Amino acid sequence: MRFALTEEQTDLVATVHTAIAKRSTTMDLRAAIATPEGYDTALWQTLSEQIGVTALAIPETYGGVGCSYIEAHLVLEELGAALTPSPFVGTLLATQILTAAGTPEAGALLERIAGGATAAVVAPGSDLVIDASGAEILLVLRGDQVHAVDPSTATVTPTPAMDPTWRFATVTVDDPGGPLGTVDPAYVTTVGATMMTALQAGAAREALERTVGYLKERHQFGRPLGSFQALKHRCADLLVQVETARTMSWAAAWELTQPTPDRQLIHAAKTWCSDAFSQVAAEMIQLHGGVAITWEHDAHLYFKRAHATAQLFRGDT
Repeated sequence: MRFALTEEQTDLVATVHTAIAKRSTTMDLRAAIATPEGYDTALWQTLSEQIGVTALAIPETYGGVGCSYIEAHLVLEELGAALTPSPFVGTLLATQILTAAGTPEAGALLERIAGGATAAVVAPGSDLVIDASGAEILLVLRGDQVHAVDPSTATVTPTPAMDPTWRFATVTVDDPGGPLGTVDPAYVTTVGATMMTALQAGAAREALERTVGYLKERHQFGRPLGSFQALKHRCADLLVQVETARTMSWAAAWELTQPTPDRQLIHAAKTWCSDAFSQVAAEMIQLHGGVAITWEHDAHLYFKRAHATAQLFRGDT
């Protein structure tokens, strides 16, 4: 099977990439993290309202664009490349759960998400909830039942993480009310694992590009570091990891759109992408030398993102 983007998908990727790059000149990553929301609200408004990323994977019946999950996956890859914090991870996970539930009540919530509402999911056995702070829709999973809870009735406590680009919180819900539908808990983990591969593949690609760029600019012994054969070999090995991770990630995304997704394949892709990103992030620090261990450089942020995403949605419990 050959994976290649359509013209429309290529345009979507370019549009999202441009929006992120353009906004970063006004508010960089660290400034976005330091805001009360934990992300750049102006960028999120552009992504959700002008580009319509939250509506991509929602059927037209509910006011969505009617694309498949794959288009949303490509957006995640671009967000992952820049380590862009946003409510998209929690919102997309909720979108897939509501779509799987397939009830009129779930459809009403999908209409809200298509209109730009953010969401988060409280999964069974999860101590930390992604994007719960400020979420307008809160889904609570109890067994295979999906409950919609008014966020104002829940206790949401932001929880700092080693990786500051993530927005975690603990959520306490006393009474979730009646269920709006059901979903297989294993499917939720599978969706989350697929989403992580997009973030990992995008970040690994960007980390390698930044490292190669540095090796071309940095001179030692009168030559660019990138001209030394040993470093060329290391970068070539990393390129194999990056390209394979992207292929595995796209394969997982395609598999998720099938009537009966191969969960073993998806979790194998998650394992591969976790290992690849961790290796690239570690080599990013090594190949940048002393500058990479400074707080001001982004290398440690990629390293922390690699370890954080490796632990999320592992599917081994």
